[in-house]
Amino acid sequence: MPGAVRTARGVPAARKLLEPVTELLGRVPLSAHQLLFRLAIASVFLPAALLKLASWESTIALFQDEYKVPLLPPLIAAVMATTSELACSSLLIVGLATRLAALPLLGQIVTIQLFVYPHAWHEHLVWGSILLFLLTWGGGTMSLDYLLRRWLGPQPF
Repeated sequence: MPGAVRTARGVPAARKLLEPVTELLGRVPLSAHQLLFRLAIASVFLPAALLKLASWESTIALFQDEYKVPLLPPLIAAVMATTSELACSSLLIVGLATRLAALPLLGQIVTIQLFVYPHAWHEHLVWGSILLFLLTWGGGTMSLDYLLRRWLGPQPF
């Protein structure tokens, strides 16, 4: 049973080594996560919007032939998706109306998951989780939301 003795001794030694690392990681401000999450989501949706705008004819064809969103004509679906991606990504980058900007993108992810690319659930799960985090926690102290709240004072909404 010499291995058991080493394992028993190794656990406290490993814990002793990990405690400073864990403590250091615990000091990372939540606002840093919020900023990185906002930028991560914008880095997905903003390029998609710019690509749609760069080749609008191809975008309409894509919505008509591949995406086939139910209940919406392809042109309307393309305009809605592009507008949502462009506006909401821009708001997330600067941290303005973060919670409000997260909602349309979350709805778009649900629509894509259900009707367009159901096999891409792993990506949608990550993006949706980040958006839910931003929806519940907001943009953080590194955002225009925070600066406006400090300048205007707490608002009842």
